[in-house]
Amino acid sequence: MQNHYFQQLISYLTKTKIFHCAHRWHTFFVCSAGSRVARKIALLCCIVLCGYADNSPKDQSITPKHHNIQAINTESIHQEIASINDTLQKSNSLWLKRYTDHTNYALIAKEIQNLKDEILQIPPSDFRALNEKRYTLETLEYQLELLKDTKSNPFKDLIQKPDIGEIPTITNPFAIIGGISFIKTLQNTKTSLENNQANLENILALIERKYLLLNELSKIEKSPQTMQEFYATQAQLLEFQSAHNILLTSIDVYVKRYDEVYTQISNAIKRQAQKLGYIVLAILLSIGVALFFKIIVRRYIKHNERTYTANKVINFFNISLIILILLFSYLENVTYLVAVLGFASAGLAIAMKDLFMSILGWFVIILGGSIHVGDRVRVQKDGSIYVGDVLDISILRITIYEDVTLTSFRENRRAGRIIFIPNNYIFTMMIANYTHGGMQTVWDGIDFCITFDSNHQKALQIATDIANKHARTYTVLTKKQLRKMRDRYSLRDANVEPRTYSFISNNGIIISIWYQTNAYATLTLRSRISLEIVQAILQEPDIFIAYDTTKFVQTPNDGFANKPYISQDSITP
Repeated sequence: MQNHYFQQLISYLTKTKIFHCAHRWHTFFVCSAGSRVARKIALLCCIVLCGYADNSPKDQSITPKHHNIQAINTESIHQEIASINDTLQKSNSLWLKRYTDHTNYALIAKEIQNLKDEILQIPPSDFRALNEKRYTLETLEYQLELLKDTKSNPFKDLIQKPDIGEIPTITNPFAIIGGISFIKTLQNTKTSLENNQANLENILALIERKYLLLNELSKIEKSPQTMQEFYATQAQLLEFQSAHNILLTSIDVYVKRYDEVYTQISNAIKRQAQKLGYIVLAILLSIGVALFFKIIVRRYIKHNERTYTANKVINFFNISLIILILLFSYLENVTYLVAVLGFASAGLAIAMKDLFMSILGWFVIILGGSIHVGDRVRVQKDGSIYVGDVLDISILRITIYEDVTLTSFRENRRAGRIIFIPNNYIFTMMIANYTHGGMQTVWDGIDFCITFDSNHQKALQIATDIANKHARTYTVLTKKQLRKMRDRYSLRDANVEPRTYSFISNNGIIISIWYQTNAYATLTLRSRISLEIVQAILQEPDIFIAYDTTKFVQTPNDGFANKPYISQDSITP
């Protein structure tokens, strides 16, 4: 019971000017709770103090000096509040803008309701007033529509936990870039949340200080303006404190999720980086082995064509091995790939027939050895004939360089083009190889016509002697090459000496001379032999070259073949 009375007494003393003294006695009372005599003494002292407080003159508690201090405090509070308002206005904070929109929404909604009540009170006959009110109402409703997102929760998008989204799966080196970009996006979002938190805490600190100042000011002066600003600040403080608490929770949840995702993606990137390192090491090892075999081929195989073919085969197997390494490294389900390829093989075989046939043709060319790089070949397609040297044999096509040949002279009238021949052409068309099996010579022939009354035996001998003189080197070379080819082919003893033939034609006797010549330079020897045959025949009086001639007869007195004209009258029976 004494405790109850004492608590009431302390409450009374708190309202008086001797609060500090009462507080000391309250402390003494609590500390002496174990002694009944001490409690009685403390209670008696408090009663005496209460009597003193009641007997003290109330009107003399405030002196003129106190009035001056109170005025100075009020002025400083107003100045500090004005400074805070100026700082908040210049902060250009998104939080304040959203709260201002929220407040404006409530004010506009209230103004619309008042305006509707006013319209109901305007007489229907007052069209001018009704139109003004309705126009104002439409404007306010349009403004309200613009601010509808801030009606209930103005800070929704600022305090809401961002959605991390779908976490990228890093299964190959290219996905590492996407993972790093995803982490960068998460870091930017985290930084944005932290910036929002810092901005909100700064605004909240200013509003709290303003609220405390207004609370002190409301105790000094009870003006309606001060109280209205106090209550408005109090509502604003509660709104921002609530937003701050929600934002802290959102940041805490997001940071935990961010740390989890960051760890997951970082570990995946590390695994892929290690895997990529192993793959690069395996590829470099494969390339090193291929280079080692190429060095061995270059050292022990002296034939250039065989060296080239061996290098192409090594490159093919090296590239195939690298493709298999990459395929089995990044293909999660090899069985699935085999099943897909099994179902798609029929369609691929039909749609990509030429491609597969070219690959098969490449194997036939490489393994069969029918065509090598550097060979002189002749290809005919759709009426066009191409003769040139093989530059490259890839897995899909043969590349040749078109040279100046007799075909270029007679058929194309152009040369120097790069011709691409699909490998599948070896199955569907004829490809002539002038230099197969190490052969470097081919047969070439020259034809010329002499008159019937010419000494054709002498003409044959002249042509044979000239051909033997110029083709002797190539004849010997051909014999050696044919002896080497007998190991691979069934060759009989063929006569490769120059051959001369004669045929009867409408205009005279055709002399045809055939000889061995360089497969890469047939026109050179052909031109030399042709000019020498013409010069030798022109020096013979009994050999005449026959060719198509036309003579224009102006008068009947002209004869034919440079013979004098003989009329029928001059002929005696």
